[in-house]
Amino acid sequence: MYQCVRIWLPVLFLLSLALPVSTRRERRNVLFIMADDLRTSLGCYGDTVVKSPNIDQLASKSNVFLNAYAQQAVCAPSRISMLTSRRPDTTRLYDFNSYWRVHAGNYTTMPQYFKSKGYHTMSVGKVFHPGVASNHTDDFPYSWSIPAFHPPSFRYEKEKMCKGEDGELHTNLLCAVNVTEQPGGTLPDLESTEEAVRLLKSQANDGTPFFLAVGFHKPHIPFRIPQEFLSLYPIDQMTLAPDPMVPKLLPPVAYNPWLDVRKRDDVQRLNISFPYGPIPKDFQLRIRQHYYAAVSYMDAQVGRLLSTLDELRLAESTMVVFTSDHGWSLGEHGEWAKYSNFDVTTRVPLIFCVPGITTLRNSSFPFIDVFSQSKHSFNITKVIRNMVELVDVFPTTSYLAGLRAPKPCPDVSFQEELCSEGDNLAYTFRHGERREHEEAISFSQYPRPADTPQVNSDLPDLKDIKIMGYSLRSWDYRYTLWLGFNPQTFQVNVSDVHAGELYMTADDPGQDENIYSDSDHSVLHRKMASLPHTMSLQVKMRLQLLYLTAGMKTNRKKVG
Repeated sequence: MYQCVRIWLPVLFLLSLALPVSTRRERRNVLFIMADDLRTSLGCYGDTVVKSPNIDQLASKSNVFLNAYAQQAVCAPSRISMLTSRRPDTTRLYDFNSYWRVHAGNYTTMPQYFKSKGYHTMSVGKVFHPGVASNHTDDFPYSWSIPAFHPPSFRYEKEKMCKGEDGELHTNLLCAVNVTEQPGGTLPDLESTEEAVRLLKSQANDGTPFFLAVGFHKPHIPFRIPQEFLSLYPIDQMTLAPDPMVPKLLPPVAYNPWLDVRKRDDVQRLNISFPYGPIPKDFQLRIRQHYYAAVSYMDAQVGRLLSTLDELRLAESTMVVFTSDHGWSLGEHGEWAKYSNFDVTTRVPLIFCVPGITTLRNSSFPFIDVFSQSKHSFNITKVIRNMVELVDVFPTTSYLAGLRAPKPCPDVSFQEELCSEGDNLAYTFRHGERREHEEAISFSQYPRPADTPQVNSDLPDLKDIKIMGYSLRSWDYRYTLWLGFNPQTFQVNVSDVHAGELYMTADDPGQDENIYSDSDHSVLHRKMASLPHTMSLQVKMRLQLLYLTAGMKTNRKKVG
């Protein structure tokens, strides 16, 4: 479906065949680490505020994809899309309320594929989204050799565990705690780390290749984290988002009213108007402080896993993949949480550490204590700037682990159990990146129930979806169309345009100045009317973007 958009990839992929035969045959273990709601707020992605030394150390020995994008900025749809390498329109999962094997097609997942090739596959924490979306079993026994582990203390995440100024317990957004006072004296990610370490030890001398997926819950809300991590971010040193106001030309359908944040006790006490707020500035600073603290807390858990690889002498035979399901707005555009198509919610970290390819065989990962006085600095030298997507993770991980990457999907793939709607990025590990590829784009989408913000705008049930926002991200632009959508037939009406967005990211990296023109699109629609009906929406939008921006590029070259 989508491979035809990036026409340069087949040529470059042939270059990846230059990988030595011995390397391709060698089967590596896989440690697959996924954070929850983590945007690119990491030192290795250029964030100067965050303290993430363990992930930065990993990145210094990895290929780091600077522009990786999720296919939908909400947990279940994004995770299922990544783990099956199918887009949401193929999994037909836009909410949390269906199981793709029954609802769309019996698609093979990445861990299932590894399991079929003789790997011992294990899941710890939040990998699949729990509940209906993974058949209440985390897709066991399809995907996992043993039942998935969920930390027992997670049951308290939605209960009154946060001590307020009144001394009572609340279900707050901001919830830094004394861990010793929590039930069991622990927190979910601490438990997940302990279980993952135990599993690594059990596999150290087993001889069977393993695929261990570890999903950390943070920095997902509530920010129930060890209170000491707040000390890393003094409140007087925190700043607001650079663009904290709702953009004047932002279509109402594009705005997410962050209802899950509003529902928290401490936010409700602020009596914020619906849908646009705003949150008082002093509370915005505290949210940002807690988010960054949650990132550092999660980073420490990653460090414990990586140091365990060292201790067990598994680092030389285990590739490490680190990513997130999507990002999270921290006040940009007057928005909080995910639920949109902007970069802050769709862009994610994507890091591959492959022994013998990105690292030397004797590479190590000593644990770095973020509270130590010494400053840590790492050189991030292997970076890929071209656009990639989370649907690329399955084929790339498979290939680099020593397996054959799944074949590309046909245009219609509901009957195909094993194929990929993403690309194998293995060529970037041997040949690097020589230039900007204008054909490289990412594609995301988000559903809405109405043209204006509603109480269910953030996460509408399938039956309530009336509009689908399809968004294309290239080097220079983000282009989004909000189109009519039929939830019964899963059909999009390309003639039913509710709104549009176009941002020139070189001049407007925050995506605040919408230059989309209804009149320009009307002319464009007439010109595109003769295109084949069988042409995919991705290709049509790519052609539209080329047409809309042709004059802009010419003018920029003249100015330059």
